[in-house]
Amino acid sequence: MSSKIYFSTFIHTLIFATLATATFSLTPNYYDYTCPNALSTIKSVVKGAVQKEYRMGASLLRLHFHDCFVNGCDGSILLDSTPSMDSEKNANPNINSARGFEVIDEIKQAVDEACGKPVVSCADILTIAARDSVVALGGPSWKVKLGRRDSKTASRADADADIPGPSFSHAQLLRNFENHGLNEKDLVALSGAHTIGFSRCLLFRDRIYNDNNIDSNFAKELQNICPRNGGDSNLAPLDSVTRAKFDVLYFADLIERKGVLHSDQVLLNGGFSGALVRKYSYDTRAFYKDFAKSMIKMGDIKPLVGNEGEVRYNCRKAN
Repeated sequence: MSSKIYFSTFIHTLIFATLATATFSLTPNYYDYTCPNALSTIKSVVKGAVQKEYRMGASLLRLHFHDCFVNGCDGSILLDSTPSMDSEKNANPNINSARGFEVIDEIKQAVDEACGKPVVSCADILTIAARDSVVALGGPSWKVKLGRRDSKTASRADADADIPGPSFSHAQLLRNFENHGLNEKDLVALSGAHTIGFSRCLLFRDRIYNDNNIDSNFAKELQNICPRNGGDSNLAPLDSVTRAKFDVLYFADLIERKGVLHSDQVLLNGGFSGALVRKYSYDTRAFYKDFAKSMIKMGDIKPLVGNEGEVRYNCRKAN
């Protein structure tokens, strides 16, 4: 082969590879032509759901997090069990805890009607709804990268293994996040989502009766909510003051040893993570900026693109 022909072949190969990469990469403009009303439709439903029940904002944000940490952001958490598949909804981090599935169903119906057909994937709906939930509660906005497709299967075992637990140490949290391509700054910034979250007594009981890095009066307050026996589903806000507003007071709570979860309070232990906690506690702009970046980064975890997966007609089951 002459050098001229070889060079021409190389250029054509390079152009094809570049176009293929561009075709199958996520982009904020993915639905601009196929369904220009998609994002506004989703925003409207999310806003209505959060106005009806402000706690729903945290629930929708958490669904996206728990989806992405199990085999990537592919909508797998939304799938119901089948005779051959145990749903991720039954995994320990999700059972009797993950919620908001009915809102996702409502969004899916509304957006399919707006588009005239199933165009928007359930995985993308989760990603957009997470952003819109934060905005609805006074938090930052960001451009959501889109184009994910939906998985056809789910794994309860992987959900049990990959979603970080409330009793994790700092080292365990960091290792878990690094396994998903996220770093220590992502860990602290994304933990800030707990500023609008709630936790069940079952998940913080051990901390309030056994941990020594907790304010004693705060522990007593939580013990009134969460007895030593029973009351597993009793709820406590992870931000003790502004539970319906996305702000930085969650980080201020950690400095005062008022983190509800063990895995929250240990963020203050690490040198770098502790410095970030202190910075975010007074610098709202820095937190908002880093949170938005980390949410975009989390949304990039192993998406299905191109011809992979499918766009589900019903978010609860494969086509």
